[in-house]
Amino acid sequence: MPSAAAQDQASPDRPLVIELRDIVKRFPGVVANDGVNLSVRQGTIHAIVGENGAGKSTLMKTLYGAHRPDEGTVRVNGDVQHFRSPRDAIAQGIGMVFQHFMLADNFTVWENVVLGDEPGNGVKLDIKAARDRIRQIAEQNGLDVDPDAYVGELGVGEKQRVEILKVLYRGAKILILDEPTAVLVPHEVDELFSSLRALTDEGATAVFISHKLDEVLKFADAITVIRAGRTVGEVPDPSTVTARDLAEMMVGSELPTPETRESTVTTEVALSVRELTVGTAPRPALDGVSFDVHRGEILGVAGVEGNGQTELIEAIMGLHQATGSVYLLGRDLAPLGTRERREAGIGYIPEDRQKDGLVLPFSLWENAMLGHQTRRPYSKGAWIDRAGAEERTRRIVEEFDVRTPGVEVPAFTLSGGNQQKLVVGREMTSEPSVLVAAHPTRGVDVGAQAIIWDILRDARAKGLATLLISADLEELIGLSDRLLVMLRGRVVAELSPSAVTPAELGSYMTGVTSMAAAGGEAH
Repeated sequence: MPSAAAQDQASPDRPLVIELRDIVKRFPGVVANDGVNLSVRQGTIHAIVGENGAGKSTLMKTLYGAHRPDEGTVRVNGDVQHFRSPRDAIAQGIGMVFQHFMLADNFTVWENVVLGDEPGNGVKLDIKAARDRIRQIAEQNGLDVDPDAYVGELGVGEKQRVEILKVLYRGAKILILDEPTAVLVPHEVDELFSSLRALTDEGATAVFISHKLDEVLKFADAITVIRAGRTVGEVPDPSTVTARDLAEMMVGSELPTPETRESTVTTEVALSVRELTVGTAPRPALDGVSFDVHRGEILGVAGVEGNGQTELIEAIMGLHQATGSVYLLGRDLAPLGTRERREAGIGYIPEDRQKDGLVLPFSLWENAMLGHQTRRPYSKGAWIDRAGAEERTRRIVEEFDVRTPGVEVPAFTLSGGNQQKLVVGREMTSEPSVLVAAHPTRGVDVGAQAIIWDILRDARAKGLATLLISADLEELIGLSDRLLVMLRGRVVAELSPSAVTPAELGSYMTGVTSMAAAGGEAH
């Protein structure tokens, strides 16, 4: 809940630290911001919500100096600013944590934090000063992270704390966070906002973009709603609105739910995994995992990120060397590479759409071919069929509501949520026998979320077998026919979605509750 100090944030006695007035930002073929207004008061947590492509990230990048507005005024602490680059914004105490972390996994925490702003005399790096200052900042702001740990060994929640440390190290008093909870499980969300609240209680200000309306209502002191590049709502007191109210302001519809109705599970096994192991003793990343997914079934996998889910996905897709067996409709996939597994009938929605799902400089029609380029309508014999590829991409754009001026534009011009819809559309229009879906609704708005949920439910009814990995516990419980819980690379519980709450599922994920303690048996 908002702190007592922040609950009076609507009071005119609390100074405005950010004033964006009539901001216009145009890109080729699209107006991303069309006269947006935003007012944020000092010492508060301010949420910005809106559907995919509404212009939220563009607006924040303008505030951060990554974009220069075509029209409008930016004021910070009452002064008009003309930021030419993020360096100018940083000099004014503004820091931004992007949705996709910008960290070097092979560097330590302190090396990542000081990168580009190293302490020393210009010849020799003052390592002790860097580590001491990072420890001090971390302790003052409740950011529990070891400066000497390698980033590649950290969980997602810890990596996010490193990103926050980076901006605090540079003296930020205004923090911008783009979809900060997209990859976090519930207890990590609480920890994040506890840290942000500690910062705002000391006078800092936090602005965060989110699609998770329950979190917005729980943690924000004020809310701005953006639709189609314009401000359509300003909520100085979140207690006066509901998630339904916000959803209707965002997309003109009610808040969707992931509830799945009648069972369509058959007895036919589509995907069979047996004793799948990645890594070696004593701590393999994936440790003897076995399960079946039947036609017409959605099998959900829950777990705090970093407990073997990534290795499981990559082993099934042939992206990671593993021992054990994977069978697709009775066919042993061991001799097949990733492309052959995709051609055999496995659809794949990767965890990181930008890193593993798209080639951002490529056009939409080129991205729509990825993984399917050897088959119609994308190819004719040994040749690419551009006309067929463009026509299929137009179908994906229409059916999956991908907001774009055309199929020829590069993928990087789309918002994150529209990139996700393109990836989902690419996989579903290929009509796979099995779908491996990792966080399929990560970073999409409530309207797109509803579309993707409906697509998964409809495909399930038609016999698709889906392995669903998600950090959204409501999504897992609502969509899945069965739930597996992974901890330290092993399946530690099999649960019925109809008999478990998000809180109970979270306790299994963190090891607080075990099957033995619950009187059950893991499968």
